[in-house]
Amino acid sequence: MKTAASYGDGAPIAAIATASGESALAIVRLSGENSIELLSRCFSRPQTILNSKGGACHYGWIIDGVLNGETNKPEKIDETLLTVYRAPRSYTGEDGADVVCHGGFAAPAAVMKTLLKNGFREALRGEFTYRAFINGKIDLTGAESVMEIVGSKTDAARRSSVRRLSGVLQNEINAVKALLLKAAAEIELNLDYSEIDGVGLELDAGEMSASSFPGKKEAVFALERLKVLLELYETQKLETDGALVVLAGKPNAGKSSLFNLLLKEERSIVTDVPGTTRDWIEGRIVIDGVPVRLVDSAGVHETENPVEKIGIERSLELMREADLVLYVIDGESEEASEYEEPAGNNENRFFLWNKADKKPIPKALKEKGVLEVSAANSFGATDLTKKIAFFLRSKARSGEKKTELFFTREGLPCPGTERQRTLIAQSAGSLEEAFKAASSSLPLDIIAPYIRDAMDALGEITGEVATDDILETIFSSFCVGK
Repeated sequence: MKTAASYGDGAPIAAIATASGESALAIVRLSGENSIELLSRCFSRPQTILNSKGGACHYGWIIDGVLNGETNKPEKIDETLLTVYRAPRSYTGEDGADVVCHGGFAAPAAVMKTLLKNGFREALRGEFTYRAFINGKIDLTGAESVMEIVGSKTDAARRSSVRRLSGVLQNEINAVKALLLKAAAEIELNLDYSEIDGVGLELDAGEMSASSFPGKKEAVFALERLKVLLELYETQKLETDGALVVLAGKPNAGKSSLFNLLLKEERSIVTDVPGTTRDWIEGRIVIDGVPVRLVDSAGVHETENPVEKIGIERSLELMREADLVLYVIDGESEEASEYEEPAGNNENRFFLWNKADKKPIPKALKEKGVLEVSAANSFGATDLTKKIAFFLRSKARSGEKKTELFFTREGLPCPGTERQRTLIAQSAGSLEEAFKAASSSLPLDIIAPYIRDAMDALGEITGEVATDDILETIFSSFCVGK
């Protein structure tokens, strides 16, 4: 009975590593023990591959017809270039090869089918990177950054992912762990001496000082660095996930025209009939390097129409979820000059006086910060996009640290995933519990486990501390061929 494939079985694996579709070339990747020998069974120049050095490239054909010692007339499957890799100097740390064949659907599928007939099994999601991690070629932050690069929506997100791949985050995590290791060692040393000499350590119940417990100075510095990492994550999250920006306002205020202007394409239907947009429409744009999910919502007004009511409720829900609401005012409407801000949280709203080319904004509203725009002729659009980007970037920074972190973070160790953020927050939380215990004059044997918990959480980030279940959960989210 054939057993199910698993990440740790070490079998020779193969996968199509390029996206399906019409293309000039495709890559079929393979790795594992005996993978080069298995590949030689279905290559037109078998001895060349068997004798090949790592990094060498060879021309030939993938063929089908020589299997298990039975020789048939070989069928040419596809013309290829093979790059051979020898352990440990390969991506996975194993023997392997990249088979470059013709693109499209049929050619790579036929090459893959031939490899499977000759002893390979189909790779699981992320299995190549899993093997690179297991074989010490990459740490877990680097492994996760591989898929982050693939999923990058902006160049800024790509650069941040590349920094993690090059080890910037790993180095910072290791530096913080070194601080905590020193703190833990000082605590353990003090505990050992206390047991031998019967010497107790009295802790101040009041304000903590650097001498409150052995290693506290290092622990405080470690916590400060962890808090910076958490702040950097909010910036990174903006780069990778983007922000939700919702166009809202009364019917016929010009939301759809502004939506089309910002999107630079005609997506929303624009008419003079109020209520044309009865449901929300969205598009993806990048504003000054910030990825944005832009939503054109239904006009908010009193109505008895059940269909319009559903659309309005969806609009209100989107406004509650939005990182930024662009509330559009129809400058030509009769009540525009007496406009009052809607009730609720207006901190995440820009109020836009639309159709400013036809009717100038009243001085009183301009002094309140209402912005002038005209969707018809793009007036004010450049200033608006700059303000949107600046607002979203500022919002990404945590409250009290209003620094220019977003603009000067080149080389800084931004965490890239929610898993990393959660573990950093868990580590920081353990340190804060240690400080609370010390301020309550609890003994060192109560404080010490909190320091160890903080270290273990950081170990999970890099993969130093990880279970098979956790690893499979992480790598199964990758695409096949990575």
